[in-house]
Amino acid sequence: MNRVLAAGLVLLGVAGAGAVLGLLLVAPSGTSPAPSSASPPPARTSASAAPSAVDTAAVNVLARAIVDAIRAHDSAAFGKLTCRPQSVEALAQLQRTWDAAGPVTATLKEPPEVRGESATAKVHVEAAGGTKDTPFPLHKESGRWCVPG
Repeated sequence: MNRVLAAGLVLLGVAGAGAVLGLLLVAPSGTSPAPSSASPPPARTSASAAPSAVDTAAVNVLARAIVDAIRAHDSAAFGKLTCRPQSVEALAQLQRTWDAAGPVTATLKEPPEVRGESATAKVHVEAAGGTKDTPFPLHKESGRWCVPG
């Protein structure tokens, strides 16, 4: 795979992974286990509850939008998917990276995995230089699913 494309994907993955790791480190550790003599089971937390159909659908739409932005080399479209506005300079750098990579194909490797207000979309990219699978961390902020970072 073209080294420039791989470097761009790695940078996006690292930025997102850092944001998710930061969230995990500051998140509450959850409830303590119930004593063995307690009859009722502990209440399920939102992190352990099955994802809602709305969240699953929103994450799928976001994951497809990531794939579409990569496939089209559209850094402006990708910038709209992030939780925080990206600087003009950061988007220009991403655009230069994608332009240098040449034609690519991008697909979802598997359906995104939703865990509470976090999710992961694994994107498979193929270019002239090879292939790369990149896990994109996703997060729900203020009711909107987005790419952290």
